[in-house]
Amino acid sequence: MSLTPQPRSTVPSRGIASATSGSTLADILERVLDKGIVIAGDISVSVGSTELLSIRIRLLIASVDKAKEMGINWWESDPYLSSQARNLMEANQQLLEEMKSLKEEVETLKMLAGSREEVKE
Repeated sequence: MSLTPQPRSTVPSRGIASATSGSTLADILERVLDKGIVIAGDISVSVGSTELLSIRIRLLIASVDKAKEMGINWWESDPYLSSQARNLMEANQQLLEEMKSLKEEVETLKMLAGSREEVKE
């Protein structure tokens, strides 16, 4: 039995990172949020050749910065998530009500003007 060390291979190891190789949940979450992950799938329910239900699932998980970098920012205009969007929605609703009131006034004035024309004749 020889006690001399055996030469090491010069080929680099190409192991796949797994939970047992020291990655913690925080490391994995950081990688996912930094790079982003997309999960996509289609579900369909059919009887014979008749499709009864079709569901398309698309899920993107990424950090806010990464999403903005990709051009995704729908939460900024969602009234349930953004106070600025909520304020704009309320202002828009008030303008629509004022416009409706003005239209009703114009219609009333047209009717009055029309009835005055009939009286003159």
